[in-house]
Amino acid sequence: MSDKSFDLVVIGAGPGGYVAAIRAAQLGLSVACIERENLGGICLNWGCIPTKALLRSAEVFHQMERAKDYGLSAEKIGFDLDAIVKRSRGVAKQMNAGIKGLFKKNKVTSIMGEAKLAGSGKVIVKTDAGEETLVGKNIIVATGARARELPGLEADGDLVWAYRQALVPTRMPKKLLVIGSGAIGIEFASFYNTLGADTTVVEVMDRVLPVEDKDISTFAKKQFVKQGMKILEKTTVKKLDRSAGKVVAHLEDAKGTTTQEFDTVISAVGIVGNVEGLGLEELGVKVDRTHIVTDEYCRTGVEGVFAIGDVAGAPWLAHKASHEGVMVAELVAGLKAHPIKPNSIAGCTYCHPQVASVGLTEAKAKEAGYKVKVGKFPFIGNGKAVAMGEAEGLVKTVFDEATGELLGAHMVGAEVTEMIQGYVIGRQLETTEEDLMQTVFPHPTMSEMMHESVLDAYGRAIHI
Repeated sequence: MSDKSFDLVVIGAGPGGYVAAIRAAQLGLSVACIERENLGGICLNWGCIPTKALLRSAEVFHQMERAKDYGLSAEKIGFDLDAIVKRSRGVAKQMNAGIKGLFKKNKVTSIMGEAKLAGSGKVIVKTDAGEETLVGKNIIVATGARARELPGLEADGDLVWAYRQALVPTRMPKKLLVIGSGAIGIEFASFYNTLGADTTVVEVMDRVLPVEDKDISTFAKKQFVKQGMKILEKTTVKKLDRSAGKVVAHLEDAKGTTTQEFDTVISAVGIVGNVEGLGLEELGVKVDRTHIVTDEYCRTGVEGVFAIGDVAGAPWLAHKASHEGVMVAELVAGLKAHPIKPNSIAGCTYCHPQVASVGLTEAKAKEAGYKVKVGKFPFIGNGKAVAMGEAEGLVKTVFDEATGELLGAHMVGAEVTEMIQGYVIGRQLETTEEDLMQTVFPHPTMSEMMHESVLDAYGRAIHI
């Protein structure tokens, strides 16, 4: 066993861990980053990136089917599922190779193996070559999370899939049940429904995309139903009976229990943090419901030990993990660090239509005691959206009536996952409604709807 000493040891090379390692190295620290599976973590290899590649294929397929609407002709439209998956995996592989290059460029020591905290400032790593001990003045735990499995609904890789199986399907589902309508569930539902699967989505809450503003989730549901999805809200999957080539799902709602038969089920009922086998409890690191407890600077309460990303709790977003990684790296390097404001982190869902939001929903703002002004603008009133053939959508803004603060922004429609950043910047810079009203938005663009929504909140909208 050999000992190697570093200023910082990072456990996990997902979007939080690898970014933290690179930023710390840029600041002149000696850094080791340990990963047990793939550089880039779940996000790059089995989440954010490959799912967007799949969804892009579905989007192009959808547009090909609508060729006539644009004065174009496309005949014998079809798809090759294996080729779609191959492209998706190729994109993930390319990004994985990119991280290897960035580690080399920034002189980050990359170690593939299983890590465990072994007392103050020590990490034991089991690799294919044996076991070694790393000494770190500071340690970041960035081990991420995995799919939650409910009793009786566990993935088997054949009839019942978790996200990994859904990303590399061996067959095209004919009749699909998706359990859970959060971002992961609704994205897979959107992908397979677009390619022709008879898709049913079950959600235990009273509406799909339950974390979104009610107006947005209601609008999105109407679009999903128009596309042929069946949406069952306030419904629970009690059990799955599996047999050759089929699954019988027992569904319970307020009226009682019914059964439906499917050939494929995708379970997307949340995530649990990867906290097992790390030696956290022995070191005194507090864990609450599979997530490491931290303060606003990602400190665990144990000197020199930090936790970032999904393993440190909500919001479970890659960009939140990356920003935390940068913050902790700069804190360790002795720079002034700025805590992250969770309500200023955007959430994006890449279904069709897309959904994006930042800040408080109208309901949450009222619960918090704000008297609000609300603006809305429909895509049908925007020339660029109509010209693109994407006239189904909505932009909604929520302001504090007393101060003009932008409390929240919520969107559904084409390209809203790109547009939302304008409001994110606005919240970061603490702009008021007056600042947004005086901003000149280029024409013709989708972003003009962001301006009109603000104007509408104060009775000044032009195009509705």
